[in-house]
Amino acid sequence: MNARRAGIPDVAIAGGGMVGAACALALAKRGFEVALLETREPAPWRAEEPEDLRVIALAPSSAKLLDELCVWREIETARVSPYRCMRVWDAASGAELRFDAAREGRAQLGWIVENRLVAWALWNALDAARVRRVCPAQVESFTQREDRVVLELHGGEVLSAALLVIADGAGSRLREAAGIAVRGRDYRQRAVVAHVATERAHAATAWQRFTHEGPIALLPLRDGRSSIVWSLPGARARAVLALDDAAFAAAVGIASDFRLGRIVETTPRASFPLKLQLARTYASGRCVLLGDAAHAVHPLAGQGANLGLRDVAELASVLGDARDAHRDFAAPHVLQRYARRRRSEDTLDALAFDALERTFSWQAPPWIALRGLGLLAVNAMTPLKRRLSAHAAGRAGI
Repeated sequence: MNARRAGIPDVAIAGGGMVGAACALALAKRGFEVALLETREPAPWRAEEPEDLRVIALAPSSAKLLDELCVWREIETARVSPYRCMRVWDAASGAELRFDAAREGRAQLGWIVENRLVAWALWNALDAARVRRVCPAQVESFTQREDRVVLELHGGEVLSAALLVIADGAGSRLREAAGIAVRGRDYRQRAVVAHVATERAHAATAWQRFTHEGPIALLPLRDGRSSIVWSLPGARARAVLALDDAAFAAAVGIASDFRLGRIVETTPRASFPLKLQLARTYASGRCVLLGDAAHAVHPLAGQGANLGLRDVAELASVLGDARDAHRDFAAPHVLQRYARRRRSEDTLDALAFDALERTFSWQAPPWIALRGLGLLAVNAMTPLKRRLSAHAAGRAGI
C-alpha cells in the first residue's frame, strides 16, 4: 500500500526534543511526510533571559547538520561561544593534554551552546518544513503491522505511519514497548551544573580536570563566564548543591585548581544523574531508536548530543537512499543498516568514555604514574591528537 495515498504519513517521530526535531527536519528535507509527536512544547528561548544551565559542546559535524537544516545561522547569531583550545589534566599526576584549533588549521574546535536555544530553533523551523506537529500528544501504545505502525494516543486518537522513530529519551517507554532491552551501569554520580564568573578570562578554552571525585569542566560562555559540569558521587553532589554561594565558589576553585583564578560569582545550581546505557539493538520491525533512547553516555567528553545528531544524519541518509531507489524505506532490513552502523559507532564511543571514567577513578600510585605517562605520550604524538580531535569533530574531516 502506498502510505501517502492512504493518508498515512511516512514517518511518525515520538519525541520533539533536540534530536527528534532535528530528525523531523532532516527527513522532511529528503521529501518524507513527517508527523512529530511531543507531550509539550520546548521552553522558549529569549535573549533577555538568563542562559540555560544545560549546555552542549557542539561538534563541527553537528553544526554542519544544523546548517543543512537551516537553523545554524539563527543559533550562531543568538548566543554561542566558540572554543579554540582544550586543556585536559589529571589532578593526581599533573600530566596534561592540549588541543589547539589553530594547529589543526581550524577556526575553532567547537561551540558551547545552550540546550534550550538549539531545541527552540529546531522546533520553530518545523512549520516552514511542513512537518506536522502533534502537540500535546502522548503515545499510549502501538501495534506493528506488515506495512505500518499504528499508534494509539492519549485521548483515543489513532495515528498510523510507515515508520516509528522513538526519540523519547533515556527512560523511553516506547523502547520497552518495542521489546528492546538495554544494558549499562549506574555511575552513582550526579553532574552539578552552574555558570560562574572567574578572575581570569577563559581564553576561548574548554578546561577539564580529572579529580579523585570525578571530572570538572569549565566551558567558555560568550559573556566571559564559564559553564561548569562537575561530576560527583551522589552524596557529595547533594552536599555541594546545599552550599551557600561563597562556599560553592571556593569548592569549584579548589576542584578546578584555580586555573581561572578565584570564582567571583555563581548562578543557582542544578544537577542530573549519570549513567551508561546502550540499547541492545536500534531497530525492531518498523521502529528505530534515536538519541538518548538508544544511548546515554558519561558527559566527561561532552559528546552526548553530538552522538544523537550523528544518529539523525545517518538515519536520514539510509532512509533517503532507500526511497530514492524505490525500495520500502521502513523495511526491517533497511532499518538494520542504520542500526548496525550507528550502534557500532555509539558503542565504541560509549565504552571509550566509560573506560576514561574508570581509568581516572583509580587512585593507586602505580595507576596514577601510568596514567600520567599515557597523557604525556598522547600529548607528544601530534598525529594521534589530530585523530582524536577529528573523531570528536565527527570523523569526516570537517
